[in-house]
Amino acid sequence: MKVIFYRVLPPLLVAASLVGLWELCVITTGIEPFLLPAPTDVVKAAYEDADRLLDATLRTGIATCIGFLFAAVVGIIVGSFLGFSRWLERGFYPPTLLLQMVPLVAVAPLLVIWFGPGATSTVAATVVVAVFPVVANTLSGIRATDPELRELFQLSKASRLSTWWKLELPSALPAIITGLRIAAGLSLIGAITAEFVTGYTGDSAPLGALIIASVRSFQTSLMFAAILIASLIGFLLFGVVNLVGWLLLHRWHASTIS
Repeated sequence: MKVIFYRVLPPLLVAASLVGLWELCVITTGIEPFLLPAPTDVVKAAYEDADRLLDATLRTGIATCIGFLFAAVVGIIVGSFLGFSRWLERGFYPPTLLLQMVPLVAVAPLLVIWFGPGATSTVAATVVVAVFPVVANTLSGIRATDPELRELFQLSKASRLSTWWKLELPSALPAIITGLRIAAGLSLIGAITAEFVTGYTGDSAPLGALIIASVRSFQTSLMFAAILIASLIGFLLFGVVNLVGWLLLHRWHASTIS
């Protein structure tokens, strides 16, 4: 209970202070609401458009999570594949690096053309932007495996697949979790960017399209509400990755010590 208190209380106090300062600045400066709405106006807009925001949140959240899961699985597989030999790494690592170098805003329209203006293109954009950190960290973790343990597995006549499963993958787990943390934030960026490109503003519009529609209609309070909700999706996904990482690493360290 005390640990939870010390972990949860500081960020809550900081967040409450920032919101209070935001409200105070709007009141004292008299800034126009369409330029910077007060937090109370944002809450009011969220309440008035709760149904639309809820539907948009579900659409964006589901697409983000699916894209993240695809990126995690593909990234771990590709990173492990590149870790099998230096030749494979030299040959295939540069094409995977290309995914990180090409701006997503330039690729997103092409994904919309290929997959259509919907959840499929959003998932594809999420995978493109989030897969490289998982690949890079998986490969880095595998390369950092203790060479003496590798020699022990070789002396035991362990197969390449067995060495990967029982030695390299567990050793790379901390690095993989780090890559997944980075990918969690990038997944939301990829999803929102793809939704910006589609520009769909119908009843089933996701958060990205809702943000664009709010800007065009000068509904700044609704825009802020959508942005804050999108940020919460990112925080939630990041928190889930942290929790899963803690459970896996805690279990792994416990088994190593015992």
